[in-house]
Amino acid sequence: MHIAGKHRHILRNIAIWTFVIVAAVMALSYHFLNYALAPESYSDADAIARTKADCPWTATWVDSVVSSGALHDTIVVNSHAHALHARWITAPEPTDKVAMLLHGYKCQALSMLKIAYMFHHELGYNVVMPDLAAHGRSIGTHIGMGWNDRHDVMQWVNVANAMFGTDSAATRMVVMGISMGAATAMCVSGEEQPPCVKAYIEDCGYTSVWDEFAGEARKQFGLPEFPILYATSALCKLRYGWSFGEASALSMVKACKKPMLFIHGDSDKYVPTAMVKKLYNAKPGIKELWLTPGAGHDKSYMMYHEQYTQLVKRFLAQQGL
Repeated sequence: MHIAGKHRHILRNIAIWTFVIVAAVMALSYHFLNYALAPESYSDADAIARTKADCPWTATWVDSVVSSGALHDTIVVNSHAHALHARWITAPEPTDKVAMLLHGYKCQALSMLKIAYMFHHELGYNVVMPDLAAHGRSIGTHIGMGWNDRHDVMQWVNVANAMFGTDSAATRMVVMGISMGAATAMCVSGEEQPPCVKAYIEDCGYTSVWDEFAGEARKQFGLPEFPILYATSALCKLRYGWSFGEASALSMVKACKKPMLFIHGDSDKYVPTAMVKKLYNAKPGIKELWLTPGAGHDKSYMMYHEQYTQLVKRFLAQQGL
């Protein structure tokens, strides 16, 4: 009886500690999911101020676009019945060339004004800048990290094509993103493509949500990949219908049939530079890679804007843009 009672005591302690550990893992996973995917983005005024501070050569153009009313708004409704917002600017001279510009994590459409300057002012493109779901003025239950956003961007591609095309001819479009926007662009690139999309440019995008979150959980919180990330991914699947593992730009870029330009700072610690090498190697067909010396995350254009512009111009010209 004494031995049986001792065994029951041990089993009871194991059960208690198992419950405590599982509860702690679930609590941490719930917190991490909310922290990572909760809607949050800064104001238009802040986005404009950041653009002019980071890229002062754009300041006169930014002020002109904003004050002249050249920056327009449009709304569409996606398959989840959420209203999605975008900004657009007509090219200085009539053209069928369109740049679809996708912003980064917890940013918003106007954070892409620096790249809009390049395409509109220097290359003469029409520009469309969507607020991705749960960013800026677009509605969304959570940040989709580029995965669910790929469907919304495909919708924006069709809207932009109708907006700037003609009855007799489609537009010629490049889809470009930075950071999360770059991952979004790569996820879009693996879908069946409309003829109007001619090329992609990705700047400092990650291989997958799993890879990016695993790195950030470790660096910011000291959390291990197991069991925290597994539990958080499962919770994301249960709550939002997608998991971190399936949200893979790497898997989507393998199916990309359009030309793609990869840009990444060789000192990027937020999205490690090693990721772009995997992405570049996985991409079939026409592609080009530029590693910018000494550039951190999303710093390539700021540090090398003249070389950046010339590279983009040359790459797009090779694709008939």
